[in-house]
Parts: sequence; structure tokens; C-alpha cells
Amino acid sequence: MSAPPPTRRRRRVAASLIAVGSTVLAAGLIGGSGPAGASSHREAPLIAGDPAVDNTDVYAFVSPDKPDTVTLVANWSPFQEPNGGPNFYPWATDAHYDINIDNDGDARADLTYRWTFRTDDRRGKSTFLYNNGPVTSLDDENLLFRQTYTLELWDADGRDRKLIRSGKVAPSNTGPASMPDYGALRAQAVTDVPGGGKSYVGQADDAFFLDLRVFDLLYGGNLSEVGQDTLAGFNVNTIALQVPKSQLALKGDASRNPVIGVWSDTERQSMALSPGDSRAFGPHVQVSRLGNPLVNEVVVPAALKDKFNGLTPDRDGKIPELVNRVTDPEVPKLIQAIYGIPAPATPRDDLVEIFLTGITTKLGGPIKADLNSQLNNADVNPKRFTPSEQLRLNVSVPPTASPNRLGVLANDLQGYPNGRRLADDVVDIGVQALEGAAVTGIVPALAAGDKVNANDKAFGATFPYVALPNNTAVNSGAGGAVAPSGGGGGGGTGLPAGLVLNAALAALLIGAGAWLLRKRPQWTVPAMS
Repeated sequence: MSAPPPTRRRRRVAASLIAVGSTVLAAGLIGGSGPAGASSHREAPLIAGDPAVDNTDVYAFVSPDKPDTVTLVANWSPFQEPNGGPNFYPWATDAHYDINIDNDGDARADLTYRWTFRTDDRRGKSTFLYNNGPVTSLDDENLLFRQTYTLELWDADGRDRKLIRSGKVAPSNTGPASMPDYGALRAQAVTDVPGGGKSYVGQADDAFFLDLRVFDLLYGGNLSEVGQDTLAGFNVNTIALQVPKSQLALKGDASRNPVIGVWSDTERQSMALSPGDSRAFGPHVQVSRLGNPLVNEVVVPAALKDKFNGLTPDRDGKIPELVNRVTDPEVPKLIQAIYGIPAPATPRDDLVEIFLTGITTKLGGPIKADLNSQLNNADVNPKRFTPSEQLRLNVSVPPTASPNRLGVLANDLQGYPNGRRLADDVVDIGVQALEGAAVTGIVPALAAGDKVNANDKAFGATFPYVALPNNTAVNSGAGGAVAPSGGGGGGGTGLPAGLVLNAALAALLIGAGAWLLRKRPQWTVPAMS
């Protein structure tokens, strides 16, 4: 008698092992060879394995060349190595990509701009190529993988209006031979928004700049590990939206109600996986969120990171463990332990203003300014005001003629934490703020910061302002990144140790699944009486 096929339970276990192993392998190949984290790049355990819906950074600023408008920029899908083919970096088609506006201070979205995506994949069974010749336009027949989007505007009552029905997405930059003029492709992907404004969706250089070795005992324990732009050469998927101030302000009046709160989020459906296939099902669930930079990265503790990504801002104040990490933060204690600089006294009411309420004298806090709290809006009901983590912007502050990278701390009131411009050095600002600089002034011992003071590529003077995506390999040196030093531990392969370990784990899991499918169950012969 031949052995029966694997049991249903055995097949389920095998399929799970293969699926998990494939996910580990994909995560290792896509992101495992890169850095471990940044502003909000791979900042929480669950989202680290799902880069397509991982929010990385949010920017909000009065447009420098059109000061009657506000530009909002939100990025996703971190650590995009330009040569990461053959699939490169598509937007997820089972997700909602949102930019939210709270203009009345109740920590709920009064406006939600939502992008959803469709894919037109023309490769079929004929080729593995993303494009099979030079691409000179978004309609070029050589572009085999294309995406379009719908942009909707939702109000606080759940009513939606379609602003763009079939916007074109600028593709991943597959290289100089394939896309000799990416600037032309990006220009074609800028779409007008009804009522005045523009939308851009596509790839861009990652605008965030920093030395990520903050995780190595805060820059080596002696500030020796500084000056390397960890994100140089990497790309992200970018959504940029420019709209008139009046569209965002409470009651449409930006003069009476100039302060808005901004955050992005991603909602995704669950995935049913089977070997070689996947299917989205069920309701959309929030899986990622971002307002202020570095909050989930270095303020929220590890055990709460996934929970924070699932919270809406109106629930922030109901989680005491989160509030406590603002009033009694970890970073100043680490700086004191490593560098001997005394941590400011707690509770940190200054950080409550920066992260949870906006800066205002109405709360009697230590920062004596009325800058960017919704409480300063004339038509806000103070009884409904709810502290929450948002990036807050006072749209009445005009663009600065000579911007200072340290923003508000350097008396440049258009900079972070009043909104966030692309060129704001939020790492140096954040460290100084955590050390109390918003009250006491710049802390001299940390004034040099991480010595990465600007992006490796210049930003544009017009919408969408972000730099064009890189098209040379990060590990070639041409992208500006510094190759890691040391032996690498790859057994002489030259591969990063993390990638080797990921591949080994993936092989083990996939192999175990295959073994279960092939293994013939042992038959037990009943004892003869």
C-alpha cells in the first residue's frame, strides 16, 4: 500500500514555513543588507517585514515659491537600492495611503487625502524585465510595469470626493540606460488637483539625512562615529501634494485658524498566502503611522512600537506608557550615562508641547511662545482639544529667505518643529530638543550633532521639491554611501553578515516546509492478538 498524501495539518504547517521563509528571504534581499532604521524606516517589528506600506517621513511646509499654498510630502518603502530588480518598488494595490489633517485639535482627521493604486503589468510570461528598452515617457511601449492611482478626499463625516481618477505614477528608476531623463518622467507624473493644487506620485531620493550610528552607543560613545550620511544613495516612494492653505484650514479661514496637524498612515488588508499565490481579504487595518520624525524610532519603547503604528492620534493620551516616554524620555538618560551631560529634570512639559500639544502659552508650559498649537486657532473649542502626536504647522509663518537647518531652535520659525521642511536637520534638532534646548538654548557640548548637515542631493526649487531618485548602486561608492568596515562575517562571500544569516534562515524554513510535504508519515501496524 502506498503512503497517503500529507495530512491537511501537515500541509498547513509546511505552507506556513515556506511562506515565512520566503518573507524572511525577501526582507533580507530588499532591506536586510541596508541599515537597521532611520526616522521611521523599519522602526517596528511587524512593519519591518512589509516595506511597501512602511511610512518613513512626513514633511509639511508653506511652499517657498507659492506661499499661498502648503506642500505635504509623505514617503514610504525605505532603503530602496536603485538596482533592486527585477520587481523594483511598486505601491501596494491592497492598501490605503493616507495624509491626514486635524485643524480643530480633537486629534481626529478632519480631512484625509487617500491614494489607492492599480497595476498594469504587461510582462506576462514573455519577460522578467521591468522595461525592454529606453523609457522616454510614461506611455512608452517599452515600460512594461505601470501603475495608476485614484486620489480621494474624505471629510470628518465620512463623505468622499474623487479628486483624481487615473493619475499616472512615475516608475522606479531602473538605470540611466533605461530611463535617460527621469526628470521628464517625473514632470509627466505631476497631476493638477481640482480647486488648485498638484499631486505627484513616484520614486525620489530619500530626503532624510543623518548618521545612523546613533544606535552604536550614541555615535560610538565618544562622537567618533559621525559624518556619514547613512541614507545617501537610497530612494523612497513619494507622495507630494500641494494645495491652497484655505483647503486645509478650519472653516476654510487660514487667517483666523492657521494651525493644522498632519500625519500619514497606511491601511492594509490581510493576506491569505498559498505557495505561489496571495489574496487580499477583509477590512483595511492601519499598519503604519507617522507624524513627527523619530518618535516611534527613539521615543516609543520596543514593546509598544507595533501598537503605536496601529493607534489613531485620539488614542495616544489613553496609553500611559506612551505619554510617560514623552514626559520622562530615554535618550537624555543615555546621553547622561555615556557623555556625562546631565539630563533635564522631569516631567518634560517642553516635550509635551513639541510632540503632543503644539507650542502655545495657553497651557502655561515652559516654552513661552504661541507658535503651532490648534489651541491658537480662533474657532477651536478648547474643551474638545486632545493632546496627540502630530506634526503641527502654522501656515501663517511665511517662507524664510535664508532657512536655518536647526529651524525654531535657531529662531527660524518656519522650520521644525513648526512643520518640517526637506532641509531641516531633524536629528540635530531632535537631540537638542530632548536635551531641553527649546527652553535653555542650544546645548554647546552637542552642538556639532552628527555632522551630517544637509542632504547628499540638492532639493528642487519648485514642486515636488524632492530630489530625483538615484540610479547607481549604493555599494559602488557612486551613491555617496560608505561601505561597512570589518570582516563582514560572510564566510569570504563579501556579502553582509545580516544578509547571509537571513538567507540561511530562509533556506532552513523553506527546506523544513518542503521536507514536511515530501515526508511520508510513519504507519503504525496494530499489534496482532
